[in-house]
Amino acid sequence: MIAIKARVDAWLGRFTMYRLILWVLAVLAAYSLVLDALGWLSFGLPEMLLHLVLCLGLTYASNRLMAMLFKVQPHSESSLITGLLLYFLFWPTELIPSVQILDLAGVTAACVLASASKYVLAFRGRHIFNPAAAGAFIAGLTGLNIATWWAATPAMLWLLVPGVLLVLYRTLKVLMACVFLVVALSVGCAVLLRGGMTFGSALWQPIAQQPLLFFVGFMLTEPLTLPPRRWQQVALAAVVALFFAVPYNVAGVANSPELALLIGNLLAFLVGQRGGIMLTYRGSRPLTPFTTEFRFEPRRPVRFLPGQFMELSLPHSRSDGKGRRRVFSITSPPDSPEMTFGVGTAEPVSAAKRALLALEPGECISGTAVGGDFVLPPDAGKPVLLIAAGIGIAPFLSQLASGDSARRDIVVLYLAPSVAELAGSDVLEASGARVIARLSDGSPPPSFMHDAGQGRIDGDSLRELIPDVAKRDVYVSGSPANVDTLRSAARHAGARRIHVDAFAGY
Repeated sequence: MIAIKARVDAWLGRFTMYRLILWVLAVLAAYSLVLDALGWLSFGLPEMLLHLVLCLGLTYASNRLMAMLFKVQPHSESSLITGLLLYFLFWPTELIPSVQILDLAGVTAACVLASASKYVLAFRGRHIFNPAAAGAFIAGLTGLNIATWWAATPAMLWLLVPGVLLVLYRTLKVLMACVFLVVALSVGCAVLLRGGMTFGSALWQPIAQQPLLFFVGFMLTEPLTLPPRRWQQVALAAVVALFFAVPYNVAGVANSPELALLIGNLLAFLVGQRGGIMLTYRGSRPLTPFTTEFRFEPRRPVRFLPGQFMELSLPHSRSDGKGRRRVFSITSPPDSPEMTFGVGTAEPVSAAKRALLALEPGECISGTAVGGDFVLPPDAGKPVLLIAAGIGIAPFLSQLASGDSARRDIVVLYLAPSVAELAGSDVLEASGARVIARLSDGSPPPSFMHDAGQGRIDGDSLRELIPDVAKRDVYVSGSPANVDTLRSAARHAGARRIHVDAFAGY
């Protein structure tokens, strides 16, 4: 089972979350055209093709125009995702016996407004609302057209379900999605039961004819509009589910999926990092022959907890297909005037990392989001075990350099190929933590580290190295394959509270 999961993670790791969502939506769009050609949808193939071209063309063109007006780099991948979402939100415009001009104008307005919302409905460079939802909602207020979310049809479920599951697994939002679905289904089912529907029909109708799955897979979990912590995301999912499923009408505005999402976006904005962060590049230094630390000075203070990550936007002209937004662990403590990121720079280097390596001191990039739950317990009295494999040491460096590390009972188990590839040795030594090194080549670690030898780390060896492992909160960081193996070892050693941070799509 671990081997199968490792293969899936390795394959998914080839895609950033944005690129994966774009591909899944593109496949669903192609699937919808096939369904229409087979007569399973009733729109008409010319209408479907025109609608698809219109949504993609307008969002792409208007996004580039807005970027030019606001003098920023356009994000073409984001505009295409928005266009595909709007393709599934609005009914294709009828062309026969005559073109429905108002419907066409409504779709046009939604596409342009969605692009504009990224720049106008924004704070310090970060858009507040999901662009597709904002465009659809405002277009609905004009009376020109209204979102129907036609992706919620039984015929679409054959590919919609696996596509949504793939996205949720890759973005680690399965728990959030489950909470939303349970709450929304419970409320929706109760409303239908009160109307006299049988239980089976009341359960099936929201799944097959309401956009629950499409909504949670591609819109609710959009990363730029989420709060930073998992518990906040779960709470948000429950709140949005209520606004999604409970019927209401206030001042002529009725409940709708897009309105529920916009309310959730606003709540998330109020509790998260408000706005993007401009970072001025100050320099870099090698941590190991294959790892580099990059230093940036933020224009304003950044709120984060040790162990969290930041998403950086790295524009580059020669893309390798993985997109320009990449997530990197913060290695500096929160009170540092500079922010540092530990980045694996072994060949082959991705196009985004090449853009990072090519930065000159004084150049600026933007940080688009801060998040993650890979943080130490708030109770400093709880003993912890930090297990790092290779570049997995990155989030631990921030935790070990923070002010409260000296008050904690910390053991670090660091797995690396050789002593030359032990990153952050200065931070590890200064932290006062007990550090155990397991080096694959058998070379002796620095004098302040304990040598674990070359043996395989399993449950028995882990218990021998750290006899009280069962009493500790265990944190495991590294590649997905290493994380799975080490998490299994910690579980077999008796650990009950295990937290993981896997570097997929890195």
